[in-house]
Amino acid sequence: MTSEITLFVNPTAGSGRGARAAQPAASALRDAGFSVRTVLGEDADDALRRAREAVAQGTGALIAVGGDGMMSLALQAVAGTSTPLGAVAVGTGNDFARALGLPIRDPAAAGRVAAEVLQAGTARAIDLGRTEERWFGSVLASGFDSRVNDRGNRMRWVGGRFKYDLAILAELASFRPVPYRVSFDGGPPAEIEATLIAVGNGTTYGGGMRICADAVMDDGLFDVTVVGDCSRTTLLKVFPKVYRGTHIGHPKVTVHRVSSIELVAAGVTAYADGEPLGALPVRATCVPGAVRVLAP
Repeated sequence: MTSEITLFVNPTAGSGRGARAAQPAASALRDAGFSVRTVLGEDADDALRRAREAVAQGTGALIAVGGDGMMSLALQAVAGTSTPLGAVAVGTGNDFARALGLPIRDPAAAGRVAAEVLQAGTARAIDLGRTEERWFGSVLASGFDSRVNDRGNRMRWVGGRFKYDLAILAELASFRPVPYRVSFDGGPPAEIEATLIAVGNGTTYGGGMRICADAVMDDGLFDVTVVGDCSRTTLLKVFPKVYRGTHIGHPKVTVHRVSSIELVAAGVTAYADGEPLGALPVRATCVPGAVRVLAP
């Protein structure tokens, strides 16, 4: 393994925390004897191109500095390669790092964890989800949650988590269950009405909401959480439980463990790791051991 490590930095993550986080993370890696270079990009496409170049040139690891959007970009560069992926999580959600048990908003500690795993040679393999367009590490969302994302992304006048709290309230006022056609593991399609369907490789989305509370990132399976055709009143009772993962026990919630899923519904956008994939339909497959991560 080469001793040169690449920091893949989003300078705007977390209202500028990405740029500030790069230095203490780099210092921790240098103190451990690694040389560090930084990759930035003019935009997402340029950043991904540069990250892929670093991987092709044999960097010892790609360490993403930012939030889940940056982790999503980094996954596109390292998935299916032998290059390990680290995370210095300083964004808003940080769900991928949270699922791996990595430090959140502590760049020096995150740098030290990455260095320790590299020195010990104990990077571990985890699964990823794969659609035609993208790899994802945490959750693919559709239905109520993706409509909240749609609305939140349109709300330019307010930022942070408060924006999504407002978006939730706005969507509750107009929401109706979605008619889905769902196929599990290539089986016959089932017609169901659901409030949302979340496909979990990891456990959380939205900055710690445990929508797929029992998902395991190296079991070769998705945990698919289906919240059925709730009324607004029921949804108001169930949704707060997502933060603790206790919604799983509600009679309107079912969980399916599958290696692949196809979702079809009209007028619904799919989001993976918080990034828009586009309108359904979408097919996702769990790919075992698709990436090695610098995590305990």
